[in-house]
Amino acid sequence: MLKRYFPILDWGRTYNGEALSNDMVAAVIVTIMLIPQSLAYALLAGLPPVVGLYASILPLVAYAVFGTSRTLAVGPVAVVSLMTASAVGAVAAQGTAQYLEAAITLAALSGVMLFVLGVLRMGFLANLLSHPVISGFITASGVLIATSQLRHVLGIQGGGDTWPDMLGSLIANIGNVNPWTLAVGVPSVAFLFWVRKGLKPMLIGMGLDPKAADITAKAGPVLAVAVSIVAVIAFGLAGKGVNITGEIPSGLPPFAMPSTDVSLIRQLIVPALLISIIGFVESVSVAQTLAAKRRQRISPDQELIGLGASNIASAFSGGYPVTGGFARSVVNFDAGAQTPAAGAFTAVGIALASLFLTPLLFSLPIAVLAATIIVAVLALVDLKMPKQLWTYSKADFAAHVATIAITLVAGVEMGVIAGVSVGLLLYLWRASRPHAAIVGRVPETEHFRNVERHKVFTADHVLSIRIDEALTFLNARWLEEYVLEQVADRPKVRHVILMCSAVNEIDASGLESLEAINHRLDDAGIRLHLSEVKGPVMDRLARTAFPEELSGKVYLSQARAFAEALRDDGNGPGEPADMARGMI
Repeated sequence: MLKRYFPILDWGRTYNGEALSNDMVAAVIVTIMLIPQSLAYALLAGLPPVVGLYASILPLVAYAVFGTSRTLAVGPVAVVSLMTASAVGAVAAQGTAQYLEAAITLAALSGVMLFVLGVLRMGFLANLLSHPVISGFITASGVLIATSQLRHVLGIQGGGDTWPDMLGSLIANIGNVNPWTLAVGVPSVAFLFWVRKGLKPMLIGMGLDPKAADITAKAGPVLAVAVSIVAVIAFGLAGKGVNITGEIPSGLPPFAMPSTDVSLIRQLIVPALLISIIGFVESVSVAQTLAAKRRQRISPDQELIGLGASNIASAFSGGYPVTGGFARSVVNFDAGAQTPAAGAFTAVGIALASLFLTPLLFSLPIAVLAATIIVAVLALVDLKMPKQLWTYSKADFAAHVATIAITLVAGVEMGVIAGVSVGLLLYLWRASRPHAAIVGRVPETEHFRNVERHKVFTADHVLSIRIDEALTFLNARWLEEYVLEQVADRPKVRHVILMCSAVNEIDASGLESLEAINHRLDDAGIRLHLSEVKGPVMDRLARTAFPEELSGKVYLSQARAFAEALRDDGNGPGEPADMARGMI
């Protein structure tokens, strides 16, 4: 029981010097990468940069204790930072103490929700968000985030929560571009894009090991930060209108208390739930992908607890909502991290940076942090997905495009709600109109296939229908109408066989429709048979009067049912229902 809720008791028993060495190396690399990211994402969330550092210390320690992924790197991420800005901006003015208090409260609410869901083993809730919906939301969020940061690169005023508002604000202020800020921001964006694509091949060409070259390339933002700080100091850019971070408080995270204001909590409940779900889905996807590469496994339910503990720790240390980040988790993995202890060591590195390095960041241009965000989030924009979905599934394409459009036009919260709603509606629509096919026997075999796809043998007095969906209240009426319609078009039919090999469940409504079909067909002198009914389904049917009332029989195989129906004029013998059930 303790190991289940405290995975550290499992991997900690076998921790050794080799794992320590690997974790320490990975921690150093991730720390170098995480410092500029933490500052940038706090800026994106509308918070002081130091809050990003606070959110990268205790949450990592908490995850090391409660998390199951050996390589997941927890901390501030772009999408959650954007959602935080949207949620907190609706209840407090940016730059105020109330804004920070709301962000801390949001982290606490999200943490409690995740923790409770984990204890209740409700990790399956992540399935409410389909891949097209998640992809659409992340793509739209990437566009929103990149657009929101352009004002910092251009050195102009701007704002807005939706894409039209952001674009309108940028256009209205485009005449006030600061050339010095532009001179810092644009080269930073170009350099960081080149680092992502060109630095690794160049380093490999110079003889560097591919793994080392990849890790070095991912630490490129640190170089941009260092060079830009030197440029600001050397050319006095702060006095020429270039915005800088200014004084960042040194020291460890302070103890903070979430608000107990009921009205504030009520306003943040829904955003906290959305952030929890999105953060969990993003985190568990990364964790599962990396775990599979090493043939390890994670527990989604325990991941909820781990992320919940991380967010609670973030709240009580003056941070804001966190989750597992894709880019730095991959870096952590590639750097050789063996256990979650690498995250704890990273927390130590961030704590040391908070104590001793923050004075060096005084002259860091905001434009460089914005460039870091822009380059990071544009990698999330998937322009190929819409075409792929259009080719494969028009319904999934609709959910994807709807999520993108609503997120851009109405904001991130409405985008998530709309994506989940569209996905569920499409699922219900598909479930209410299941696939069913008229089947016949493939010559010289006992296989039955769709008459519209294969050359098969059929008989005028036998109608075989394969049902490819569970029979529930969503489609029970549809099945009833479908069967009777097919029978009406075939006046010679004397036997109807429902092939149930794909039916995993028949609920009360499905049973009622089967009874109605049986009675209607019996009144018309047509016998209804079932074939290949699965054991659990037949067990439930056997607890009702349906098998005795069935005008036909229940067969173990479709081939047997079809063969007997061929030589039976509608009144011949068949296999008893209870015998069939016993053989299933």
